[in-house]
Amino acid sequence: MAPVPPTLLLLAAAGLCLLAATAAAAAIDVTKVCVVGSGIGGSSVSHFLRQYTCAQSAAIPCVDDIRIFERRGKVGGRMATVTIGGDTFEAGASIIHPKNLHALGFARLLHLDTKADDDSGVDPKSNVSSSSSWFGIWDGSRFVFQTLTPPSSSSSAIYRKMYPLLDSLLLIWRYGLSLLRMNRFVKGMLQKFMLYYSDLESRPVFETVEDMLKWSGLYGLTRRTLQEELADAGISSRLTSELITVITRINYGQDVTISGLAGAVSLAGSDPGLWSVSGGNWQLAAGLVKHSNATLHLYEGINSITNVGGHYELNSSKGNSYACEVTVIATPLDEINITIVPPVSIPSRRLQHTYTTFVRGLLNPKYFGLNIASEIPDLVGTLELPGIPFSSISILKKYNEEDIIYKLFSRAPLDDDFLGILFSKRKETLRINWPAYPHYEAPELFAPIILDGAHLYYINSFESAASTIETSAVSAENVARLIIARISGQSSFAPIIRSPHSTEELLHTDL
Repeated sequence: MAPVPPTLLLLAAAGLCLLAATAAAAAIDVTKVCVVGSGIGGSSVSHFLRQYTCAQSAAIPCVDDIRIFERRGKVGGRMATVTIGGDTFEAGASIIHPKNLHALGFARLLHLDTKADDDSGVDPKSNVSSSSSWFGIWDGSRFVFQTLTPPSSSSSAIYRKMYPLLDSLLLIWRYGLSLLRMNRFVKGMLQKFMLYYSDLESRPVFETVEDMLKWSGLYGLTRRTLQEELADAGISSRLTSELITVITRINYGQDVTISGLAGAVSLAGSDPGLWSVSGGNWQLAAGLVKHSNATLHLYEGINSITNVGGHYELNSSKGNSYACEVTVIATPLDEINITIVPPVSIPSRRLQHTYTTFVRGLLNPKYFGLNIASEIPDLVGTLELPGIPFSSISILKKYNEEDIIYKLFSRAPLDDDFLGILFSKRKETLRINWPAYPHYEAPELFAPIILDGAHLYYINSFESAASTIETSAVSAENVARLIIARISGQSSFAPIIRSPHSTEELLHTDL
């Protein structure tokens, strides 16, 4: 037999290696989309991916292979609840605006029971008022303003009927026409935000947050402070330093130097008609995860994300490795230690920590210079002054006149010594440190939505504009459409708006 030429042997060996490599690649179980984080952003993007691709009329292959990774033992992210006094209360994102159409749609889709924000669990046999409209503004030594005490069950029918009008007149007497200007300012922002619900054919798909905001006309609000925007709107310094400051301190833990869009969203959080899901808003996320038929990995965080060419390798806290064609990060990267290879860069951003303290007991009226606890408003907001240890105190539930559950917001932990002064009785105390939202500073910088130019996406980049349940859902819907458009080569119902600016301009912090 004639010897085989060495060249043929080399070709044969190379062919065998190629076949082996191909077989190994084929053996990898590649998930279509992997999502890091099961909050409203992660659950929403999973829902929208299926909704836009798995309908019978969809011309795009169904995206029904989705994994969601959650480092905690429960879905929902910052939508979380606590139990105190045997009752359950919101600990994170607690209210939803009546014009938040995605959240409303989710609640209807999932058949969730909802309740108005002023619903409370007051014992109907008690004479204690449950109205959240009774609030006072505290400057550290006195109440500089209070609304009227709500009528009790023994009040006359005439006073009960007249009470809302009298309360409104009191506010107008204090703040004048600036209240109308504030309302007009907030409505203007909401009208622009409503553009994100327009039909898919006319609404573009956005590759950057800047272009998403410019399209709706909201970008300018991220370049200036709320204080500057309010001054231009003709709003008085009294309203700004008192009522508006109270609202921003409660909703975002900051004062009116907050960036304009976040501030306007914060003010919208004082509108009437606010609602929540009975039993906890986290059920929105849980229901969407289930409805999207995603594979959920609880107690499994992601330690690293590596682009290995053709797919991403995700290594988890449990020592598992997953291959994913597309990866979506739906959790703030600011305080999460995820190694990304090759490294990506995002603007440096710090989170605003809100310390939430739940107390079952009774406030000490002497702390407020009063005689009895029933003289303390149901909601106590504070001015931006040094030496005030809390941002707000609100009543969550009244069992009777001496057994009440309170929720306190502060920028620093409230220790037992201070709580001993603030409360005359204290049965239960529960503390939570929330890295709740970004610390807002104008002009805002935004991380890329597409982190690596390939298929690594970041939902929370929009959070530097404003952080709410609905803004996360709006961002997630855009990311879902962007993924569909880029992996299918189709327009995803509308053209992609690409930024003309180089992403290099935004790169600050390597991850």
